[in-house]
Amino acid sequence: MAGYKGRSSGFNPPNRFEEISLIPSDDESRFFPDEDRDEIKVETKLFVDTSRRALASNDSPDIPFTYSLNPYRGCEHGCIYCYARPSHEYLGFSAGIDFETRILVKRDAPELLRKAFMKKGWVPQVVALSGNTDCYQPIERKLNLTRKCLEVFLEFRNPVGIVTKNFLVTRDLDLLTKLAELNLVSVVFSITSLKQDLTRKMEPRTSSPAKKLEAIEILSKNSIPVGVLVSPIIPGLTDEEIPSILREASSKGASFAGMQMVRLPLAVKDLFLDWIKREFPDRESRVVSRIKQVRGGQLSSLRFGERMRGSGESAKAIRQIFELSRTKYGLDRRESNLATDKFRKPGGSQMEMF
Repeated sequence: MAGYKGRSSGFNPPNRFEEISLIPSDDESRFFPDEDRDEIKVETKLFVDTSRRALASNDSPDIPFTYSLNPYRGCEHGCIYCYARPSHEYLGFSAGIDFETRILVKRDAPELLRKAFMKKGWVPQVVALSGNTDCYQPIERKLNLTRKCLEVFLEFRNPVGIVTKNFLVTRDLDLLTKLAELNLVSVVFSITSLKQDLTRKMEPRTSSPAKKLEAIEILSKNSIPVGVLVSPIIPGLTDEEIPSILREASSKGASFAGMQMVRLPLAVKDLFLDWIKREFPDRESRVVSRIKQVRGGQLSSLRFGERMRGSGESAKAIRQIFELSRTKYGLDRRESNLATDKFRKPGGSQMEMF
């Protein structure tokens, strides 16, 4: 079965919370011949997110932050491997095409963030911007919700850590520079591959590898702390690029680096298997086999301490390659601690926070 034009998902897997789902018949190709299906364009639709809180909290030992902010749920970047896809099922959608084309917009996110910071019990700490889906996905160019949230971070002088795959982050250079001057921001670019022909299939609406590197250079030259996240590493498909990704990111001014192993929870597994068979049939068996080697014979792991890193000798070898390359290219410095002592509430004195 061919995929949809400009999308990585080839179908909508059933929502695990719904009793009724559409199961395509074996002869579905009668209705959607491959040569026609490839030309079908699925339009993106926006929905209002009525959540009454801006910040989501977590207590996972694998995640280095407690609070995250996601102005958008669902992500038009459409990365086939995205671990966030199953979260769309909680909204009544599918983790497949729906995740890429049915985007919930938290249009009052800036106001809700301001309310959170104004609460008496708020303890100044780093908030992750893009804890689940990319805050600089394409619709941000029009809606400016992420930019408005950055204005709130600057207003209250609360630190923020940004993770993105989109060059659009450079649009907000003015705000990022002011935040950086107060040691209130760091930006991490997620780079999976430097091969544009691969990324166009794997993450069709992210910025190209060249534009990601250009963004790193722009941020670095403006004294904004920027790092690179080699994520996810897909054994048999992208792991061979670890040294080159770190080398190029370092040459553009990145100062630190991290990595995450691919994980394919729940519906992501079926979507990825369909994609690799469709786009790289000659590499399918090798990639699937290599992923299982770092996941104890499975395609994913839910174990804390293991799900981000993988396990076994193959995972250890990949980690060693990463560590050696990180040291070689000067990216083994720790991400600097952002300031939490500059927090202030508009209209009040600095002492009010105590």
